[in-house]
Amino acid sequence: MAKIPPVKELKGRSLGRILIKMGFLTRDKVHKCLAIQKERSGVKLGQIFIEENYIKPKDLRIALAGQRGMEYVDVDGIEIPHDIIEHVPAQMAQTYKVIPIEYNKSKNQLTVAMDSPDNFRATDDLSTLMGFSVVAKVADEEAIAVALDKYYSEEEEGINELLGELEGDQSLAQLAGRDASIDLDDLKDAAESTPVIKLLNLVLMQAIRDKASDIHFEPFEDEYKMRYRIDGVLYEMVPPPKHIAMALSSRIKVMADLDIAERRLPQDGRIPLVMGGNPVDLRVSILPTMFGESVVLRVLDRTQVDLKLEMLGLGERDLETIDQLIRKPNGIVVVTGPTGSGKTTTLYSALKALNTIDRKIITTENPVEYDIDGLVQVQIRPDIGLTFAKCLRSILRQDPDIVMVGEIRDLETAQISIQASLTGHLVFSTLHTNDAPSTIARMLDLGLETFLITATLEGIIAQRLVRKICTKCKTEFEPTEEVLMELGLTPEEVGDKTFYYGKGCSKCNKTGYRGRMGIYEIMTFNDELRDLIMNHASTAILREAAIRNGMKTLRDNGLAAIYNGITTIEEVARETIAAGEE
Repeated sequence: MAKIPPVKELKGRSLGRILIKMGFLTRDKVHKCLAIQKERSGVKLGQIFIEENYIKPKDLRIALAGQRGMEYVDVDGIEIPHDIIEHVPAQMAQTYKVIPIEYNKSKNQLTVAMDSPDNFRATDDLSTLMGFSVVAKVADEEAIAVALDKYYSEEEEGINELLGELEGDQSLAQLAGRDASIDLDDLKDAAESTPVIKLLNLVLMQAIRDKASDIHFEPFEDEYKMRYRIDGVLYEMVPPPKHIAMALSSRIKVMADLDIAERRLPQDGRIPLVMGGNPVDLRVSILPTMFGESVVLRVLDRTQVDLKLEMLGLGERDLETIDQLIRKPNGIVVVTGPTGSGKTTTLYSALKALNTIDRKIITTENPVEYDIDGLVQVQIRPDIGLTFAKCLRSILRQDPDIVMVGEIRDLETAQISIQASLTGHLVFSTLHTNDAPSTIARMLDLGLETFLITATLEGIIAQRLVRKICTKCKTEFEPTEEVLMELGLTPEEVGDKTFYYGKGCSKCNKTGYRGRMGIYEIMTFNDELRDLIMNHASTAILREAAIRNGMKTLRDNGLAAIYNGITTIEEVARETIAAGEE
């Protein structure tokens, strides 16, 4: 049996040195394994120690834990009391693969055993979500799995059971109607109440698991609502009792490091978490209303791995057009569409495609939504005077090749963007307009001169997001004439084309849809369009000219997605009804 030296003697040392201290290896064996590692590129040293039969996987786990400054604990050998197990809800224990083993009430310190030293970020999340000071120890992976089955084998505590617990909680019920008179200490106690913490954690984890983009907590005169936005559509959850509204908003404020005493002014903050190994940012917005504080959490998954133009739902021809647009040496490319139409994702996919060592790319955003290595990203702070325009002036002194301006909101930002493109920079930005041709009217409305627009604007990409039919319950159907009329189609035009919809199943939460895709309208500029802009042609005339020039409208691309069995008539009608098609 190896002796395990104190953790402070192991922390930060090399793996070989730790295993020598533990009595498993000699210097010669370490050097031999290092030589093998040089010949086998990419193989980890610990794996080689195991292959050479010098150590067992458990010994490696103990050594790696020590290297991180964490103790090893044998979960098999201890019986954990029920009152300690209760400190971590079942869903959280299963998600993070942790078992609570000790609790020090005076220090509010919870000791947990986890399945891997690489899981150390879970301690931050447990501290944030549960409000404990967390000490992590490492245990055997199989032992953790057995303990999870043993201590959390019963069905996970559901939201209905929790709501029943909250309904009967007398201390929380006393908060009802005490909005102005409530004592700060009472508010803190309510925010740290176990049922409130459990409910919020359950809601957060369920929302992130279901890939919700927003979570809403809304007070009304007679009820308190909780809603998720999934694939652009809001779904209501079982409403909690109204008297927990203040406790829940206070809990969110504590997690976001906001002022729980301030209930008259709006507040904004963020809660950083790591869910399933992925960093997730929760952007917190708190708004005082007539009946209490409305709280919205925007879920930002910072590791978006599919930021590729090919993954956006573009047709082959449109993909080629965008690729040519974003590789222009200078000029402005504008992505347009309503809030939540995926403009930022499209821009980031373009930037990721251009993100090479020979290009300097700087972005200005509010907020910074994705973390991408190689991009210099700047967070706009209007509260301290750091606006898009002010930031853009400084960015141009940073020698960039490509600049992304989060949004052109005013004439000053528009003018600096144009100045940047005229001095040899490629500028990407967004605008809020219905379709591509109407973007020109919006730019003129901001106060830009026509000759500046025609000299710098290279292309406009208008887009919408439509929900995709769930592949598991996708079903063929024959649309009625009324349904076809939603898109202005006749049975003759449709011919023998096949249509689909989703019946609803467990995979798509009975909605019939799972995931979203973009539909696009790409307007590139030629001499005819530039002449029309110079002569102040109407949006309708610009649209006709763009279509002659090869532009496929949002409606046309939506129809292609319907005919390919990817989305439904209702989705395309809903998203393109106001997009300007005749």
